[in-house]
Amino acid sequence: MMSYVAGLGTALSLIMAIGAQNAFVLKQGLLRSHVLAVILFCACSDAVLIILGVTGMAAIAELAPWLIEVMRWGGVAFLLLYGARSFRAAIQGGEALTPQGEMRSLKATLAVIAALTWLNPHVWLDTVMLLGSISAQWPSPLLFGAGAVTGSFVFFFALGYGARLLAPVFARPRAWQWLEVGVGIVMWGIALRLILE
Repeated sequence: MMSYVAGLGTALSLIMAIGAQNAFVLKQGLLRSHVLAVILFCACSDAVLIILGVTGMAAIAELAPWLIEVMRWGGVAFLLLYGARSFRAAIQGGEALTPQGEMRSLKATLAVIAALTWLNPHVWLDTVMLLGSISAQWPSPLLFGAGAVTGSFVFFFALGYGARLLAPVFARPRAWQWLEVGVGIVMWGIALRLILE
């Protein structure tokens, strides 16, 4: 049971850092647009990556370090473009930032969250490499992984549906502009960190 609790706590501590994926989930929660689909996509993606890490994917990544570089530069390109889009939306302001103006189709929404999840090297490093290596230190790596998967589901459901509590604040277009600026800063900050690493 200690392995499970350790996995739960470790995953929650890693995932709570505001990143590109979390910012997008928060925004979808505020928009009340495809929230369940986005939450399930993020949590299930985390589950796949955690399982890969716990079952030995970290060793494969060590054998093919070029894979990390490909993910890194793909992630940088996507984060820079998405950040620019957020800054442009903040500058435009007005109705473009109301929930109705921001609605995307389910397919487009899932395409964005897929890129934010699978092209983000930090997601891979945190879930596959870090959680994978930490799990090996516990008596039951599989229970550790189960705890980490649970933590991911708990966090994304809390973030996606908890965002509704902030809905009155974001009823004003100015608040949406500030959110877009914040998302742009987060995206470009992560891209810069990836470039400098």
